[in-house]
Amino acid sequence: MRAMQVSSFNNAPKIGIVPEPAPKKGEVLLQISACGLNFADLLMAQGTYQDTPTPPFTLGMEVCGTVLAHGAGVDSPAIGTRVAVFGGAGGMAEKGVFPAALCQPVPDEMPAEVAAGFMVAYGTSHLALTRRANLQTGETLLVLGAAGGVGLTAVEIGKAMGATVIAVARGADKLAIAKAAGADHLIDSTTEDIKSVVKSLGGADVVYDPVGGDAFKAALGACNREARILVIGFASGDVPPVPANIILVKNISVIGFYWGGYLHFNPGALRESLAELMNWHADGRLKPHISHVLPLDQAADALELMRSRKSTGKVVVKP
Repeated sequence: MRAMQVSSFNNAPKIGIVPEPAPKKGEVLLQISACGLNFADLLMAQGTYQDTPTPPFTLGMEVCGTVLAHGAGVDSPAIGTRVAVFGGAGGMAEKGVFPAALCQPVPDEMPAEVAAGFMVAYGTSHLALTRRANLQTGETLLVLGAAGGVGLTAVEIGKAMGATVIAVARGADKLAIAKAAGADHLIDSTTEDIKSVVKSLGGADVVYDPVGGDAFKAALGACNREARILVIGFASGDVPPVPANIILVKNISVIGFYWGGYLHFNPGALRESLAELMNWHADGRLKPHISHVLPLDQAADALELMRSRKSTGKVVVKP
């Protein structure tokens, strides 16, 4: 079968022919319909992600597919069931094996490309804003990278939770997408000063930051007292130092959040969060934005769209 393989961290990933996998104990074999890409896939290809497998391995952290076979000890989900699953790797391929316990049945009305790009982006924002930041109705949420895969879902979920949302993105086109997702105020990071604009709007109570670098520093300067800053990632490539004196004086909390970590220490929290999000989607409260759907043969182009920041929302690969 075809798969997007990382053979070593010194070579670019490429499509190769690999043996079809067989499900082991506790696993299911899926016919993969779609694979949602994440910024972490870029890091994994370079060997810099915290949960990178040993090469060779297949990229692709989250998928939607149909159950073809069970491994030992597995009797559900039933063969023929359409499921979504976060497997950490193995998704950019025609078939893949994944833990049965992590498979979430997908409603018939949810397209495969939506289901494949739903879990990480929406799950990250939902659990971060509810469990970690305890975002309250009437608070002001500042979202950095607001047109990206996770940033756009933070805008949408924050608005659904009753917050006033300030979206930061690069350029008018990306800001228009954030506005369509519910943002109340827009900041173009290429032409405007984040700190001064946010302060003029009354400051931020919660900051959602998948960017890092200078954007983190600007957001910190615009925080209200007792604000909470969610550290989601470092798309800028710059991990910023945290000035403890400012944190102390303004009683600010800096909160780390890694969605995948819950798979190891509290998978129940992920299941509860995803179940609620599925209900929100069924009720029409969430409208996932997918900017590009590409075939597996163009997986390298899909990765480049994210690397060059030419995508908005999610990028999906379909075998």
